[in-house]
Amino acid sequence: METGPIKADLRGKVAVVAGATRGSGRGIAVELGAAGATVYCTGRSVRGQLSDMGRIETIEETAELVSAGGGVGIPVRVDHTREAEVQALFERVRQEQHGQLDLLVNDIWGGDSLIEWGQPFWELAPETARLLLERSIFSHIVTSRYGLPLMLEHGAGLVIEVTDGDTLDYRGNLLYDLIKTSVIRLALGMAKDLERKGVTALALTPGFLRSEAMLDHFGVTEANWRDAVAKDRYFAESETPHYIGRAVVALAGDPKVAVKAGKAWSTWTLVDEYGFTDVDGRQPHWGRFFRQMQEQEAVSK
Repeated sequence: METGPIKADLRGKVAVVAGATRGSGRGIAVELGAAGATVYCTGRSVRGQLSDMGRIETIEETAELVSAGGGVGIPVRVDHTREAEVQALFERVRQEQHGQLDLLVNDIWGGDSLIEWGQPFWELAPETARLLLERSIFSHIVTSRYGLPLMLEHGAGLVIEVTDGDTLDYRGNLLYDLIKTSVIRLALGMAKDLERKGVTALALTPGFLRSEAMLDHFGVTEANWRDAVAKDRYFAESETPHYIGRAVVALAGDPKVAVKAGKAWSTWTLVDEYGFTDVDGRQPHWGRFFRQMQEQEAVSK
């Protein structure tokens, strides 16, 4: 019986990671590159022209990390709420890769500065809500609309919708919850439309993500991230963006991935099957850890 993690070889494969500037998107793009894939890294932040997210990371940096890891990183500035730009992206992929597209990852978000935690929904600004829905749901729809035809022409491919959480439990803010559960439903709906067409669609979530923004929030770096556990005990089971990246690589290399179509998966449900590890060799299991912490807190009350 084979043991150990599945090591996918994605040389010759072509991927588009929409929203690859930072966080999960960057981790996914870099790990796809480490597996040998050609990765189109899209987003709005480029050198000399950053987005309104207020972050310094750029898609050029992500693409350079992809290439440094063994793949081919191609940065393309795209605002995924603009149909013409999305259409042009996939026309470029068609021309440069002779119509080949094996993997599409929808990790478009752009909502960190727009979510007002702790505010009841009846006090939300309608214009903010409209912008959030456009950035985080419409963007996924239009990106899949123009990416999927390339896969359908070859009768093969994988679409991954990156979300937050794999349940219908409330996520603490009406708009945030609506967006993240809607992304899961997008995967389900696409999977239904794609039945018997050779293309698989599914949703995937990380656990407590140790993203660049989260590290900054706690005032730590990747080198001393454990210092933040004193501020938030749940951070002890956090994971780097590479962890979800390795989950994506495992899914992309799985010849039986179609059995997972339409469902919401997580790094912690997939790690037991595929055996990947985080960059530090750990295998964080957010689902189990969260349940244990909740049980402990219930007992202590």
